[in-house]
Amino acid sequence: MLQKTKGIILHQIKYTDTGVIVQFYTREYGRQPVLIRGMHNRKSGRQNALFQPMFILDLVIYYRESREIQILKDFSVAYSPAGIYSDVRKSCIAVFLSEVLSSVLREESPNHELFDYLEQSVRYLAECDEGFLNFHIAFLTGLSAYLGFEPGRRDDPSKKYFDLRNGNFQILPPPHTDFCEPHITDILARFFGVPFEGMLNIPLTGKLRNEVLDSMVKYFGIHLPLLKRVNSIEILREIFS
Repeated sequence: MLQKTKGIILHQIKYTDTGVIVQFYTREYGRQPVLIRGMHNRKSGRQNALFQPMFILDLVIYYRESREIQILKDFSVAYSPAGIYSDVRKSCIAVFLSEVLSSVLREESPNHELFDYLEQSVRYLAECDEGFLNFHIAFLTGLSAYLGFEPGRRDDPSKKYFDLRNGNFQILPPPHTDFCEPHITDILARFFGVPFEGMLNIPLTGKLRNEVLDSMVKYFGIHLPLLKRVNSIEILREIFS
């Protein structure tokens, strides 16, 4: 049956000589793989450019719940993140977000609040002129709330250690190795304690930013075992060091 929904592109893989499967996170159906035919013929150049990570499309699909791969009937561009692909730093962030989201978003059921957060984040990154050096960390911090393991604010500054396994701040180091030292814990406490816009303005050196990012990726990996190695993190370390 024909259904309309809005979808954010996560990534695509080649399926046939003329077709690809595009992984979308949709507003009405959660994560959905969609078959796009005719992507590798001579007339498909412009269309190919629209099926890049973080593009937001209005979709008309032949949807069947029992089918593993849905089929595209028609689409139009709901939002083109041109501001991302005109800046190499933003492009690297988009690749990182695509890789993380492709691993952690598995539910084939609607989550309107999560979809709206993703859409607003894409728009913010595309349209901001400056102040996005912490964006990838702020994004993960916000995303953790929608995925169910946000630690919340630190209620006592004497809690100097962030326990990555239990997702809380503690006075003493936990009896395992998955925790952050005080200097990283203090920074994470700021990220988890302010609104999204405030996170973007936390002053960090390149070294500290990379340490905090490594801690957040490890935190996600502990709570979401599907997130294995994040290959694009190496590019981010170089870009923002």
